[in-house]
Amino acid sequence: MSTLLYFVIAVLVLLVVGIGVYFLTPRKYQSSATVANSYDDWTVDGILEFYWGEHIHLGHYGSPPRRKDFLAAKSDFVHEMVKWGGLDKLPLGSTVLDVGCGIGGSSRILARDYGFAVTGITISQEQVKRAQELTPPGVSAQFAVDDAMALSFPDGSFDVVWSIEAGPHMPDKAVFARELMRVLKPGGILVVADWNQRDDRQKPLNFWEKPVMKQLLEQWSHPAFSSIEGFSELLTETKLVEGEVITADWTKQTLPSWLDSIWQGIARPEGLVRFGLSGFIKSVREVPTLLLMRLAFGTGLCRFGMFRAVRANSTTELIHRNFASQTLK
Repeated sequence: MSTLLYFVIAVLVLLVVGIGVYFLTPRKYQSSATVANSYDDWTVDGILEFYWGEHIHLGHYGSPPRRKDFLAAKSDFVHEMVKWGGLDKLPLGSTVLDVGCGIGGSSRILARDYGFAVTGITISQEQVKRAQELTPPGVSAQFAVDDAMALSFPDGSFDVVWSIEAGPHMPDKAVFARELMRVLKPGGILVVADWNQRDDRQKPLNFWEKPVMKQLLEQWSHPAFSSIEGFSELLTETKLVEGEVITADWTKQTLPSWLDSIWQGIARPEGLVRFGLSGFIKSVREVPTLLLMRLAFGTGLCRFGMFRAVRANSTTELIHRNFASQTLK
């Protein structure tokens, strides 16, 4: 047998092993500790950072989407979110809370490129440690362990509250919404980007969507996805929102991220050497979930939701209404 054939057989065996591990070891949400432990593990071994860079979130590929470097698309996402939220109009030194900051990629861009004073929080101690290591002197971004379900900050602490893809880990979306709004100053801006499920109150999940969603929840420690409509309603129900919650669907702009994330493992084979056999199996284990995510977002089962809200303050009401009318055109 040729060397190439041996290689192909070995890869197929490893794929089978990886898929077997996938089905035999689900990572269901049990508590905030299961989320923290998962991110601690991924941060310590460095695999996720190697393939996904400093931003543990999807990329923005334009509208309509176009080919783009995977890591560049992630940085572009931050800038697009800043513009969409109107944060580029805020003064230097505005205070920002980055909820679910990961290893601080977004926090550093907000501090370095926009002059904001950023506090990034995550439930993972290892992510905080790595975020601090990656943040150079002079960049106004600090990091701490905190729980988004019970933020340690007083009411009205920040000019901006920012969050990317943290919501699916939150067991009570109403509490999450209330905490995000609570720590905003009057007139402050909330900007959230999140993975959302289709609103099943309007169209219930069908026979194949239910098992797909079950896998998406169980593999990455997600208790539930909210819908765009549902989370918008929860923000309004806090009674802390002035005017209306502005939403948008960025599914098309972010959709290429799922297959691009798989391609990273093929295009950058040096990861196999760096992380060895165990790292390869761990990476392959994620492929089915990534493919299911692509299926879910591509068919409308899931949507990529954007949310903008202003903390109640009568002096900003007219400005917010004008922003709402411009956004909806």
